[in-house]
Amino acid sequence: MAPAPLSGLYAITDPNLLHGDRLLAGVEAALRGGARVIQYRDKAASPAEQRERALALRACCHRHGGKLLINDDVALALAVDADGVHLGQSDGQLAAARAALPGKLLGVTCHSSLELAAAAAAAGADYLAFGRFFPSQTKPSAPPCDVATLTAARHRFALPLLAIGGVTPDNGGQLRKAGADLLAAIHGVFGADDIEAAARRYAALFE
Repeated sequence: MAPAPLSGLYAITDPNLLHGDRLLAGVEAALRGGARVIQYRDKAASPAEQRERALALRACCHRHGGKLLINDDVALALAVDADGVHLGQSDGQLAAARAALPGKLLGVTCHSSLELAAAAAAAGADYLAFGRFFPSQTKPSAPPCDVATLTAARHRFALPLLAIGGVTPDNGGQLRKAGADLLAAIHGVFGADDIEAAARRYAALFE
């Protein structure tokens, strides 16, 4: 049987929003609400803490039928047998990451560049991330990307496309129509009083 297409709410953890024990509970709530992918991002934690938390998150994701990706850390992804890794443009060579993670998902930040996306696709990326599309609380200074770039990427690449940067349930529909298969959210999910309900509002865009 072919694997399910990569699509849906892509929720990214933030240690400022999910402190300590709140991490696992928050991620589980997001998964109950319909998140399909969780990206674990926590550069402040110690290596031991990262490994312990990533292992717990992997088990949680798999219980709910979701996938766990690790931000920027191929070694950690290997250590916990995560479903894959997401790399920025300065996080190491894509070809080396692809070789280290056979059979795992490799996502790549492409900002607003179709050329970066083409290079990532050639290096074996499984999905291409574009953004930021709207003002972002997490990365307010990130370079902007317009919806026309997403549309152009949809026509050019067969790979799943991730839209990131200030994405909400209200503006996510236009990104879906432009070709986004995945919508990333940080504050929109994990900054909500009711994480599960917030995730459901994003998940509804994929129904």
